[in-house]
Amino acid sequence: MSLLKRYIDDLKHSTLFSKKDKLLVAVSGGVDSIVLCELCKQAALDFSMAHCNFQLRGEESDRDEEFVKNIGEKYGVKVFIKKFETEKYALETKCSIQEAARELRYSWFDELVNPTTNKTYDHLLTAHHLDDNIETIAMHFFRGTGLHGLTGIPMANKYIKRPLLNYSKEELMTFAEENNLAFVEDSSNKSLKYTRNYFRNELIPAISKIYPKVKENLQNNIARFKEIEMLYKLSVGELKKKICKHKGNEIHIPVKKLMQYNNRALIFEIIADYHFQEKQIDEIIKLADSPSGKFISSPDKQYRIIKHRHWFIITPIGTDYSENIVIEENDKLVLFPNGHLNIESISKSNPSGSDAIATLDSKEIRYPLLLRRWKTGDYFYPLGMNKKKKLSRFFIDQKLSKTEKENTWVIESQQRIIWVIGHRIDNRFRITEKTQSVLKISLQLK
Repeated sequence: MSLLKRYIDDLKHSTLFSKKDKLLVAVSGGVDSIVLCELCKQAALDFSMAHCNFQLRGEESDRDEEFVKNIGEKYGVKVFIKKFETEKYALETKCSIQEAARELRYSWFDELVNPTTNKTYDHLLTAHHLDDNIETIAMHFFRGTGLHGLTGIPMANKYIKRPLLNYSKEELMTFAEENNLAFVEDSSNKSLKYTRNYFRNELIPAISKIYPKVKENLQNNIARFKEIEMLYKLSVGELKKKICKHKGNEIHIPVKKLMQYNNRALIFEIIADYHFQEKQIDEIIKLADSPSGKFISSPDKQYRIIKHRHWFIITPIGTDYSENIVIEENDKLVLFPNGHLNIESISKSNPSGSDAIATLDSKEIRYPLLLRRWKTGDYFYPLGMNKKKKLSRFFIDQKLSKTEKENTWVIESQQRIIWVIGHRIDNRFRITEKTQSVLKISLQLK
């Protein structure tokens, strides 16, 4: 069967895109993207072209740009061209040239094709092929990866589609020869300073001498790993349902139950959704044995995992939606759904006469503090009392309405409530004659 017939048949039996869709093809000028354009033309698909000039190879980069323009004229299709100051961007963002080129490329593609912002095109096609996929999983394997990294390049990722992913480089080259297709060669493809080129030009050919069917075997492995990943996701999904309790904008996880699985992969699958990285798994295992109030943050500072008694609580940082808010020693202003707290340390003060102000003995307080809603079972020692009282009983004595109870928050230090906000401080943290420094917390209601 000819490559063109396979291509048309594959599209008929796939959900990548339909013949009526408007397509934008990413074209470098190399044989892969030129073959993709020719296949689209012969299959009578509606397509335009987009070319990135990264200005990294001097005259050669400009040559490629002109070549792609000429191909566009040959096919009678629109060609988008974008010049990038790639080296400057790499310096500014402190990333590699390859990373910079990728970020710039896909950011521009997003402007051209993203269906939420631009309705002109339905899909972006890239010319990634089977050899690219094999090189990718080989690099992932040697660099270190999870199961997903062994499933290779996805054929579809939102609006990005890769219709050549099942075709080998050899097949594409044969098609180009049969159809007398001109293309340009990127001289950097031969440089072994790039990891992919080393795998492509040195490592995989060397392995092929020992295992002649290495590419075929890796292609079969990709298919196997994709099927295994489907089962893995189903299993992990069921476990997450059992372990993770959604409460508002937070996730509550019983520490003992999670640790009993003794499975680092499960921990990662839970925390990855909240921007935590695999290298933080050890920190979480250590956090399990830490005292209440300890926490770790995601690298982007958007989430925290707080150890609270027998629970891990995954909570967003700095939003009014958090049900558990960490207060650190240097925090001066803390926002929460009822309003905000102003926090200051002062040398000496008389006890506050206002329910909206807590004056506490600093030497009895240990950071971090935890600001949270009260819950059943909470107790404290109301100011003036040496016996503990459950908050539920305290609320009855104070004749609080149901709404007032529901909107009550507390601050705790090392699992001890220091202030039922807006009502009463804990007697153990009161100011005495021996008090040297005072923590003053003022409530400003919304």
